[in-house]
Amino acid sequence: MNRTLISLGIAAAVAAVLLSSALFTVNETQQALVLQFGAPRTVHQAPGLKLKLPFVQNVVMIDKRVLDVDPPVEQVILADQKRLDVDAFARYRINDPLKFYQSVGSEAIVEQRLASVVNSALRRVLGNVTLLAVLSQERTKVMEDIKEQVNLESRRFGVEIVDVRIRRADLPEETSQAIFARMRSEREREAAEARAQGQEQSQQIRSRAERERTVIVAEAQRDSQKLRGEGDNQAFQLLSDANGKDPQFYAFYRTLEAYRNALKNDDTTLVMSPTGDFFRYFKDIAGTVTAPPPPAGN
Repeated sequence: MNRTLISLGIAAAVAAVLLSSALFTVNETQQALVLQFGAPRTVHQAPGLKLKLPFVQNVVMIDKRVLDVDPPVEQVILADQKRLDVDAFARYRINDPLKFYQSVGSEAIVEQRLASVVNSALRRVLGNVTLLAVLSQERTKVMEDIKEQVNLESRRFGVEIVDVRIRRADLPEETSQAIFARMRSEREREAAEARAQGQEQSQQIRSRAERERTVIVAEAQRDSQKLRGEGDNQAFQLLSDANGKDPQFYAFYRTLEAYRNALKNDDTTLVMSPTGDFFRYFKDIAGTVTAPPPPAGN
């Protein structure tokens, strides 16, 4: 009885070991490749509980999620002979586990191969476009062309390229410095040109203002001389009329004007004969006023 129980226990243990070695589980994020003595036998891409030959066959799990590959920064020469340091990345999925296992065998190796393929496609495609195309809406078509070329190369690895993107595209440091220097010299040239144009316009405005000032002054002097001449003519006419109406009063008024002009300063000193004609309207010693001489003809 005891030997029977022991036999049954051993049989159950052996069965459990055999069963655990024969069964394996494939989850939703994996796909399985069953190998027999290193040779592939079966591919399982659907999730669930799977069966294999115990101790004879082994299982290699392969990720079926979308994976990333990040190639090193690559310097490319564009069609317009400009250099760019391009930092790109790609996303891929292993869609043929058997081809993947036979061609590369591991994710680390396929990422190295894909990095080289991506950079090669970048050089080929970007070498036929200009910098403006990379920076404009044409960039979408450029990325599609790169993705198509990478897919053509990656099929032999059993992988599918889901997407290729340029993370950053910068000018090399020496090119950036040269561009900045050229931009600075261009701005300095534009500033010098604008300054020269401003000076020329300033000179033109100054010359025009000076010419207008000269014309205005000349016209003002002409008008003033004309008005002065008209005023003098009117004054002479008035004086002539006054002289004709009352010659004695006119002579008296002219003498007073002469007094005012000659004696307008307090420190004016005149050395003249008191009996001269200049003082004929002053009172004499007797207190009488010397009358002016009668006009000729009276």
